[in-house]
Amino acid sequence: MYKEGEVRIPSGCAISAVISRYGNKMTGEKIIESMIPMHDRSNGLGGGFAAYGIYPDHKDEYALHIFFNDKYRIEECERILKDNFEITKAEIIPTRKIPEITDEPIIMRYFVLPFASLLKSLQLDEKEFVVRVVMKINTEVNGAYVFSSGKNMGAFKAGGFPEDVGKYYKLDEYEGYAWTAHGRYPTNTPGWWGGAHPFGLLDYTIVHNGDISSYDANRRFIEMFGYKCTLQTDTEVITYIADYLVRRQGLSFEETASVIAAPFWKTIKNKPEKEREKLKYLRMVFPSLLITGPFSIILGFNGGLMALNDRLKLRSMVVGEKDDKVFIASEEAAIRTMDINAENIYSPMGGEPVIIKVKEGKY
Repeated sequence: MYKEGEVRIPSGCAISAVISRYGNKMTGEKIIESMIPMHDRSNGLGGGFAAYGIYPDHKDEYALHIFFNDKYRIEECERILKDNFEITKAEIIPTRKIPEITDEPIIMRYFVLPFASLLKSLQLDEKEFVVRVVMKINTEVNGAYVFSSGKNMGAFKAGGFPEDVGKYYKLDEYEGYAWTAHGRYPTNTPGWWGGAHPFGLLDYTIVHNGDISSYDANRRFIEMFGYKCTLQTDTEVITYIADYLVRRQGLSFEETASVIAAPFWKTIKNKPEKEREKLKYLRMVFPSLLITGPFSIILGFNGGLMALNDRLKLRSMVVGEKDDKVFIASEEAAIRTMDINAENIYSPMGGEPVIIKVKEGKY
């Protein structure tokens, strides 16, 4: 008989999310609680959360959350930040002392605005400019890692079980209109603070359960466009693919889902002509961005969430709703923890995106 912790659980990892269609704010308390019934899907090597709408007083600034190994890395990183941004506020992110959370780095938060003169001279829009600075820090400053870089949102992650990570970051004191959560059970890569989910770039965040067998092909393609995969886990590449397809290529979230979880050719063949031609086009133009292997993901972005299974549905994912809220999780138990009276519980089909957007003007 196996004892706990002695057997590999390849279907491990837990994901959870909640969003208000009307932009109503929720504390992080319920999303933290949703991870408790899925405790055994994690092994304590990584947990994290993403929250949207949490910085209304700085909503027009980019919020950079950064891990530092020591104070010398802070000095090196801040030189880069001061060369590229107006820093309106810099502070240590508040945390609680939790015995289960150890090996803590220095965790800083910077609210920044790109210098208009640099944007003009480099002929870049501000989002592309921010991405380039984030990649520069993450590849050139050893011991510093920007793990969140969007506006009016933030990722919070650590080594540990997710319910402990939520308490550690005092997420019950934040209020947002959308939350995502992850409990990690790493099977092929090391467990460390930077490897915990969510992975974020600008306002895009990814939590993921599964393994990406196409990682090398996906990584080789995306790195041709300036992205750098440095974090020792396959999930990182999904975040960059989302940014590339939505922001750079201008695809809709539905079209993005049709690239990363593309229907089989035999399925495309049976679609109506107009849809068939679009799906053929997407498969032929972006073949290297098809993600293969078992996965369920939740993509967070300003104003919404997208949940997606691989096209064979090899990982579990359940959706429910109640009033203005939509819930997504690996297990129904997590949804019931957030609202015992949740309705319309169902499991999406493989490759079928579930996209929820906040009513315009409400976030």
